[in-house]
Amino acid sequence: MDFHWTEEQNLWRKTVREFAQKKIKPRVREIDTKKKIPESLIKEMATLGLLAPTVPKEYGGAGIDWTMACIAAEELGRADISLAIPVLYLVEAAWGFIFSRYGTPQAKAEYLPKVTSGDAFLGIAVTEPEGGSDIVGAVKTIAVKKGDKWVLAGEKIFISGVAESRAWGGIHLTLAKTDPEAGHKGFSFFAIPLKENLQVKTTLLEDMGRMGISTGGFTMENVEIPLQNLIGDINKGFYYSMEGFSAARVLIGATCVGASEAALQLGADHIKTRKAFGRPLAMFEGIQFPFADHFVKIEGDKLLTYRAAWFLDQMYTKKTTTHHEVALAAAMCKLSAPLHAFAVMNEVADWIGATAYTKECDIEMGVRGVRSYSIGAEGTMNIMRTIIARELLGKEFLPYTQPQQDK
Repeated sequence: MDFHWTEEQNLWRKTVREFAQKKIKPRVREIDTKKKIPESLIKEMATLGLLAPTVPKEYGGAGIDWTMACIAAEELGRADISLAIPVLYLVEAAWGFIFSRYGTPQAKAEYLPKVTSGDAFLGIAVTEPEGGSDIVGAVKTIAVKKGDKWVLAGEKIFISGVAESRAWGGIHLTLAKTDPEAGHKGFSFFAIPLKENLQVKTTLLEDMGRMGISTGGFTMENVEIPLQNLIGDINKGFYYSMEGFSAARVLIGATCVGASEAALQLGADHIKTRKAFGRPLAMFEGIQFPFADHFVKIEGDKLLTYRAAWFLDQMYTKKTTTHHEVALAAAMCKLSAPLHAFAVMNEVADWIGATAYTKECDIEMGVRGVRSYSIGAEGTMNIMRTIIARELLGKEFLPYTQPQQDK
């Protein structure tokens, strides 16, 4: 077992860190205030290969593996503690990979080069108004094949990048029922363009954090899309979505590790210079002990995350791990890293005091942003616990029937 980074990984981290610290970090407050990621910054990310980097090179991606993808996610989380840019990154990295793996050649050629160049957005649309965790029971969107078209009707909500997709163009990978009587075996995945479809009506929500990227929903009123926009095989959409969620959860773990490290460093800089009763705060055990505890926990989250990335790499390259192993590893880092990132930021806010409750302090952006990952993005905390219990105990011990991960 070797914990050293390769020369390629070290160079990638150095490259992304230098870019993120120089180009992104100075603009985070601007992004949070103006509620928009500057187009120039998106183009610079594209030039560096940070937009859907897991997509093959033939479509403009970098073709990187999941360990490299996590390194970039960690560095983006370290630079943008508001987590807006990391959300853009991880959504396109995770779901761009799924689209590149299962999409039709025609659809991939049409959309992926635009995504990797920063000229289009690629997102995921699963959650519906009746709930997000119970996909089988909550998803009501229907897709029917009519001639040379698929026709979809339904509503999606709490979706990242709705405004971006509407403005730039692009697609959202959308889950819909194609065989309503077949349970989880009756879902299919579709690439839905928002900009070109007048039948798609969008709405925007006002989030408390991650202000640089939009959240909203869209309603489809008999939206017609070409047959080539079916992703993979019909009635296999549930499995593709679970595959994508596992990948996204690992990237969330990496993002939260980076944000935690940045927050703890911000706290360290403060407690070493701020004095109380004639001594730096860093001399008080009441500060030192939680500082040490948080550092250890961050290192634990880092190990969980990169272990999960390793599992992903093994599954997609050497076929030596299973979907079950990946699902368990991904759920573990998604359960741990966001909760701890939130705890770190709250702790550091306590050390800083009243300033941390103002817009003068970056930590307040972090507190607002990271909360989204424990509330529901890519699965709630209790869903992560359910996945972990399922994989360890067996689904027969769950209080309800949950579909298996394997195909």
